[in-house]
Amino acid sequence: MRTLQVDLGERSYPIYIGGGLLSEAGEYFERHQLAKKSPVLIVTDDNVGPLYLSKVETSLQDAGYHTVSKVVKAGEKSKSLEVFEEIMTVAIQSGLDRHSVVVALGGGVVGDLAGFVAASYMRGVKFVQMPTTILAHDSSVGGKVALNHRLAKNMIGAFHQPEMVLYDVDSLQTLPIRDVRSGLSEMIKHGLIWDKEFTDWCRDHTEKLLALDPETLGYGLTQGCRVKAQVVSTDELEHGLRAILNLGHTIGHALEATGGYGQFLHGEAISIGMAAAARIAVNRGRDRSLYSDTKELLEGFGLPTTLPVEMNEDDIIAAMMHDKKFKENQIIFVLPVVIGEVEIVSDVTLTDVRRVIRELKEEGQHV
Repeated sequence: MRTLQVDLGERSYPIYIGGGLLSEAGEYFERHQLAKKSPVLIVTDDNVGPLYLSKVETSLQDAGYHTVSKVVKAGEKSKSLEVFEEIMTVAIQSGLDRHSVVVALGGGVVGDLAGFVAASYMRGVKFVQMPTTILAHDSSVGGKVALNHRLAKNMIGAFHQPEMVLYDVDSLQTLPIRDVRSGLSEMIKHGLIWDKEFTDWCRDHTEKLLALDPETLGYGLTQGCRVKAQVVSTDELEHGLRAILNLGHTIGHALEATGGYGQFLHGEAISIGMAAAARIAVNRGRDRSLYSDTKELLEGFGLPTTLPVEMNEDDIIAAMMHDKKFKENQIIFVLPVVIGEVEIVSDVTLTDVRRVIRELKEEGQHV
């Protein structure tokens, strides 16, 4: 079992990473002195629920907690105002009060959705993250919670830190390979923005990571969470440094929206976005190896780095215009300087973006 701390003063919390933790949920709730008299709402999806919901319910109930649950449809489309209202209705009807806890049992979608419920219900109740995907090692840490609007991803949101992150790595063994690759995209990102040595480690352990080797995966997740915790502890509300965590997300979020939140998994879109960012950096004068090394690393994990030729350039640009990183007619981009270091720039032009879209489409035709 590995434990990390996200240092945010009064809002500090631990990240527990290990096997069998879902079966011990009740013990961790008691350790953190979470109220037993108030109902606990568990939010999960129809992929995760059949596998792990009863295990968490049993553990909490054995410890003396009263639980209610809401199962939503798996996928990005559940991060909507309509599903949010459904969960709020369950919370109200079940008698949740100011001392209740909302649990997110699932991946990034469930974490964002349940977290926004927790941030909004009675102006904020306690929240516990129980991630069950690799991707969620990123999204479960840092307190960003949000819903999507049909025009833009994560446009309706808040900062709401959890009481703890309970990361049971045993749950990752049931993930489909596409979700494994998607999740590892964010692990790679943490190396690319912060730690060349960790990036090299990811490259050297590609096969073991894809095979979900427990020790290798546990180390990689811990290192990824450590980077995220260090950045968030320095800049909780994204006034500066925290923006580096958005490497690949400017174009990546636009691809998700353009694809109707169904064509690409989040990590796949971010992989293309990271390749695009490296290409833009090279177009602006960085060493060409920056792009080729980034592309080779991502493709080694089976991740996409090119764009389908049928994707509409104007639709991608329009989606970027609605992104939170577009302000005062400037696009805020995170661009690599070298492997393990990035910079935040605001002078990337639409011409630059259109060029890289066309270049990635052209490369896609030759794959």
